[in-house]
Amino acid sequence: MNMCQAINDAMRHTLASDDTAVVFGEDVAFGGVFRCSVGLAEEFGNERIFNTPLTEQGIAGFAIGMAAMGHTAVAEIQFADYIFPAFDQIVNEAAKYRYRSGNEFNVGGLTIRAPCAAVGHGGHYHSQSPEAFFAHVPGLKVVVPRSPIQAKGLLLAAIRDPNPTLFFEPKILYRSAAEQVPTDDYVLPLSKAEVVRAGKDVTVVGYGAQMYALENAIQMIERDMPGVTCELIDLRTILPYDADTVAESVLRTGRLVVAHEAPRTQGFAAELAAEIQERCFLRLESPIERVCGLFVPHPLVFERFYMPCAVRCYEAIRRSLTY
Repeated sequence: MNMCQAINDAMRHTLASDDTAVVFGEDVAFGGVFRCSVGLAEEFGNERIFNTPLTEQGIAGFAIGMAAMGHTAVAEIQFADYIFPAFDQIVNEAAKYRYRSGNEFNVGGLTIRAPCAAVGHGGHYHSQSPEAFFAHVPGLKVVVPRSPIQAKGLLLAAIRDPNPTLFFEPKILYRSAAEQVPTDDYVLPLSKAEVVRAGKDVTVVGYGAQMYALENAIQMIERDMPGVTCELIDLRTILPYDADTVAESVLRTGRLVVAHEAPRTQGFAAELAAEIQERCFLRLESPIERVCGLFVPHPLVFERFYMPCAVRCYEAIRRSLTY
């Protein structure tokens, strides 16, 4: 399966096993603009798979209401760039619902899916990575998968988690990544990073589509610097994130490079860098490196200069190793 099919399969398992589950959003009834929900309306009916008006605030508010009444609500925001009209509903309602009611009520059945990140031609309204905005909010979970196997297992875990969860899907991976995805129902743990490849000299951390740029950078480093090995970690969950796995690695390697597509200023890499320097300061051999998008609106024709590509990641890893 590719990532699009894996996400579709996760929603199919959810709908088949949970009679309270509903899937909705702009154009999802006919399959959605990326075809992630194709075939679901025909299989489960229009009362469970349905289109909404073009109002992200309304989609989020309706999803919160459905979840508050006991439904498993899987809402789609067509592009993550347009999640901001729903910001108040997500941050001030969904995230605080359990807390303000003293756990009498909750919207733990809420999951919001949103295609995110660069795709090569999206420009500034169809390319953004807004995960850091929501990583500042207690009461939410934020997940970003890197592959089809990860996407299915993490989405099923997000849907079943008793907390409202944002599931950001790097849309460039929808059809460019394919794996032998198990057809059975399975979940992968939230808030648990994965060590994708072991190494001894530098810890390299990313998530989502950025993992592929990091893998390419590591291959070039290990080619040009014989004997060097890099430990690559996929965070998978941005909130609450797995600082323990990263810290354990940095305590061994003494070096850390963090990369993501979102802009560097106030990006999630800054949070991770601050946490790790607090935990590992006496073991650090070089300054923590951040490789991120530039602090400009996401450009169209100049996107290749904006992106934290493999070459920029390579340069950061090399700086860390030669400090």
